[in-house]
Amino acid sequence: MNRSPSDEELLRAQSLAGRAANVRPLLVAAVVALPGILFAHPAAAATGAYSAQPVYLFGIPIDFILFGLTLLGVAVFHHRTLEVALTGLVAVTLYKLLFTGFRQGEGLNGLTLQLHHEWVVLANLLLLLMGFAILSRHFENSRIPDVMPALLPDGWGGSLVLLAIVFVMSAFLDNIAAALIGGTMARHVFSGKVHIGYLAAIVAAANAGGAGSVVGDTTTTMMWIDGISPLRVVEAYVAAVAGFLIYGIPASWVQHRHSPIQKDAQRGLQIDWTYVGIVAAILTIAIAANVTANLKFPALLDAVPVIGLAVWSVIFAAAPLRRPDWAIMPETFKGTVFLLALVTNASFMPVEELPVASWQTALGLGFLSSVFDNIPLTALALKQGGYDWGFLAYAVGFGGSMIWFGSSAGVAISNMYPEAKSVGLWLRHGWFVVVAYIVGFFVMFAVVGWNPDAPHKKRVALDVNHQLEAAGRP
Repeated sequence: MNRSPSDEELLRAQSLAGRAANVRPLLVAAVVALPGILFAHPAAAATGAYSAQPVYLFGIPIDFILFGLTLLGVAVFHHRTLEVALTGLVAVTLYKLLFTGFRQGEGLNGLTLQLHHEWVVLANLLLLLMGFAILSRHFENSRIPDVMPALLPDGWGGSLVLLAIVFVMSAFLDNIAAALIGGTMARHVFSGKVHIGYLAAIVAAANAGGAGSVVGDTTTTMMWIDGISPLRVVEAYVAAVAGFLIYGIPASWVQHRHSPIQKDAQRGLQIDWTYVGIVAAILTIAIAANVTANLKFPALLDAVPVIGLAVWSVIFAAAPLRRPDWAIMPETFKGTVFLLALVTNASFMPVEELPVASWQTALGLGFLSSVFDNIPLTALALKQGGYDWGFLAYAVGFGGSMIWFGSSAGVAISNMYPEAKSVGLWLRHGWFVVVAYIVGFFVMFAVVGWNPDAPHKKRVALDVNHQLEAAGRP
């Protein structure tokens, strides 16, 4: 059962009413912020020379100030998140075009090279978010969610079991798919009345479940590609399981009081096994493509959005059997563009200035990943070396659950439940996710201990090769 039409109509009306009005103040803020750079770094503004160093204002890089304003706008104007994200991206892009240049070079050429460097990650996110929305609808149409109320336990325990299912699925599925499947099941199990705190717990379960698996999250896959053993990140499950108990139990209680499991679900329903087979095929091919590319053709992952293309190849191949619900694409596309705008904006940030590796830094990266894309953070940590990779996997994987736009899973769930697009409501009703992150981290610290790795062999080899090339040696 879906939410009442009146609620959806009211939400849509509120969004449309404020859309135009909200863009103007953000554009004004961007215009006001840019002249401040003239006072912070007049030489750069006057000469237009490319600088690899960020420009500072009050000791803070201007890049971070503009990005922070964007995130603040997302938090305050949560019904107009797309306009805010695009406005912030335009502001940062103009700033870097005019004053500092990009990591890959200055001016339009630097921007082009930067986007070329990031396009595979962005294309994969686009294809996966759009494709997993189709997958979620296929799963819903299979009628498996309709029979879930009769299969789950009574009371709040049933809500906890549903979260556990999402957690386990995320160990071998992408966290976006696990979150969307969990959100779909919750919509049916609770008759469309899903508490925001429980939505936060679904996202937390999807992110934590993949933290210890190299096929469960993009960040852990990056570690695997970079030469880190899959066994080094498995220890993240010590923290992930401890955290699950911290957020899973209160979230299940809250959901049970808000809307308990409906045990009077229809019986005798016929499960559409063709839909089930298509869902299984999409997930199987996605996992197989990811594993095969990692093991046999790792360079291909930097050139082609392998996983996203694998997902859509199955969707199109299975379309004659069961037609995809193309009607959901416009709204899904808007949410996807929002995420891509934030990820692109994050890729422009000077992340090179993070502190040296330590358990304190890893803990802080978890909080940072709640507002900052975890992919560039992970890439920088791999370049630095010296981390305990299990701690880092947990921090950057689970940390994004603390705010709804801090992870792809959170954005996907918020597309399904637009009322979740509020930082205030997410933190107010999902406070136990923040507590779970901290408790889980220190449980792992007490049980496993901080055991940082020396720079791993693949990274050392790359550094040596770079030094030889710089010295002009073969």
